[in-house]
Amino acid sequence: MATAPTAAENSTARSLNIDLSGKIHPAGVFGFFLVLVAGGCYAVYSIASDIRTYGGGEPIAVGAFLLLGLALLIALGFEFVNGFHDTANAVATVIYTRSLPPLFAVVWSGFFNFLGVALSSGAVAYSIVTILPVELILQTGSAGGYAMIFSLLLAAVIWNLGTWFFGIPNSSSHALIGSILGVGLANQLLKHRSGASGVDWSQALKILEALLFSPLCGFALAAILLLAFKVVLHNKKFYEPASPEETPPWWIRSLLILTCTGVSFAHGGNDGQKGMGIIMLILIGVAPTAYALNRTMPDAATPAFMKTSAAAAQAFQGHAGGAPAPQVIDARKTVDSALSDGGLNKPQTFAALSVLSQDIGNQVKSAGAVSKVPAAQTQNVRNEMYLTAQAITQIGKQKIGGFSAADSKTFKSFGGLLNGGTRFIPIWVKITVALALGLGTMIGWKRIVVTVGEKIGKQHLSYAQGASAEIIAAITIGGAEYLGLPVSTTHILSSGVAGTMVANGSGLQWSTVRNIALAWVLTLPAAITISGLLYAALSSVIGGLH
Repeated sequence: MATAPTAAENSTARSLNIDLSGKIHPAGVFGFFLVLVAGGCYAVYSIASDIRTYGGGEPIAVGAFLLLGLALLIALGFEFVNGFHDTANAVATVIYTRSLPPLFAVVWSGFFNFLGVALSSGAVAYSIVTILPVELILQTGSAGGYAMIFSLLLAAVIWNLGTWFFGIPNSSSHALIGSILGVGLANQLLKHRSGASGVDWSQALKILEALLFSPLCGFALAAILLLAFKVVLHNKKFYEPASPEETPPWWIRSLLILTCTGVSFAHGGNDGQKGMGIIMLILIGVAPTAYALNRTMPDAATPAFMKTSAAAAQAFQGHAGGAPAPQVIDARKTVDSALSDGGLNKPQTFAALSVLSQDIGNQVKSAGAVSKVPAAQTQNVRNEMYLTAQAITQIGKQKIGGFSAADSKTFKSFGGLLNGGTRFIPIWVKITVALALGLGTMIGWKRIVVTVGEKIGKQHLSYAQGASAEIIAAITIGGAEYLGLPVSTTHILSSGVAGTMVANGSGLQWSTVRNIALAWVLTLPAAITISGLLYAALSSVIGGLH
C-alpha cells in the first residue's frame, strides 16, 4: 500500500523545485477558523429562522436538538473529508506542471469547489437518497432513522480517512453508496423482510453503473484526447514535462488553470450534493414541520397541482378493478408495503394510490398552496407525496402495462410536481456544505497530490497529459451532475492520468495502479460491512434511548 509522502518519496516535487511543505501564515489559520465559526453560526441561525417561520411554533426537544447537531456535524465532516480527499486530484496537474504554486492552487480549487456546490441543482442529492429503504426515509426522526444517518456517514468517513492516510486515491461516492447499501441490507436482515425491501436496487444499479463506467471513460477518452492534441498541435513544448528552471508558457499555463478550475467546479457540483440529501433527511426527521415540504414552491403552481392530482386519482382508479377505496391511513400502509415487496401491480394498490392522489390534492386545495399546508399536517402530506411519487417512478421502471399514453403522461407530470413539493435544498444547506467542502480542499491535500503527480506514471507529467486528463474529468463529472448521477472525481481523474501515460508510452507504476484498483474493488464491500455493523449496533443503542 502507498504510504504518506516523505522527503525521500517526493523526488519529482524536489526535482521540479516544488515546495509541498504547505506552510500557512498564522493569519490564514485564523481566517480558516473564522470562516468555520461563521458557517456554524449561519447554520444555527438559519435553522432557528426556518423553524420559527414554518414550524408553527413547535419547539424541538433538547435531546432531538442535540442529535440534530451531532448528525449535521458528521454530515459536514463527511463533506470536509471529501474535500481534502477528492479535490487533491484537481490540483495535482497544475502543481506538477508548475502552473500554480501549491498553496495558491489549493485555495483556488477550494473557492471553485465552493461555487460548484452553491450553484448545484440538487439532482444528485436525491438520486442517492432514493436508494434507501422507504420505511427509513419516512421515519427519519425515529431511532432507526438516526441509526441510519449516523451509520452511513460514519462508515463513509472511516473508509475515506483510512485510504487518505495511505495516500490512495479513493472514491467518496463509492464509500457513501456502499454505506447506504449496508444500512439497507442490515435493515432488511434485522426486520426479516423480503429481498426487495432493503434498498431500491434498480436505482442502486443505475448509480453503480455510472461509478463503474466513468473511470473507464476517463481512461479511454483522456488517451484519445492526448493523441488528438498530437495531431492538431505540433508545439513540442506542450508535450514536454515541466522544467524546474521556468514556468510554462502563458497559453499552456492558462489552459491548465482553466482545466483545474473546471474540475474543481464540477467536483463541487457533483460531490457536494452527496451530503445535501443526507442533511435534508436529518432536518426532515428532527423538524418536519419546517423541512418536510418545499415552502418555496410558487403559489402559481397550485391550480396545475390540483388538476393533475385529480387526473392521476382518476387514472389509478380506472385500474383498481373494482377494489374498494381504503381509508387514507390504510392507503399509506398499502402503498408502503407494495413498494417494499414489489406488489405495485395489484388492484388494491391502484385503489390506494387513487386515494392518496385525491387526498394530496384536497390537502393542497384546502391550504391554498403547498407552501401554506398547516404545520400539523406537513408530515402526513409529505409522506403521501413521497409514497405516491416513488410508486409512479417504480411503475415506470417496472414497465407495468395497461396504462394509456394519456395516463402515463399524467403520472409523469404528477410525479414531477410531487418531487417539486418534497425535493428541495435550502440555500443555507448549500452554503454550509460548500464551506465544508471548500475548506476541506485546503487541508490534507498533499498525500493524494503526491500519488497522482508522482506515482501513477513512470515519467513526469507533461502539460498535454495534465490538460487531457482534466478536460475529460470536468466534462464527465459535469455531464453526470446534469443527469443526476454521482460519479467519482478521484477515479475519473486518476484513470485519465493513467490513460495519458499509456497513450504517450510513458509507462505506469503498477504498484500504485494496483493499490488504486484494489481500493476501487474493496470500497463497496468494506463500506457495506462497516455501515451494516454500525447500523445493527446503533439501532439497539439509540432505540434504548428513545
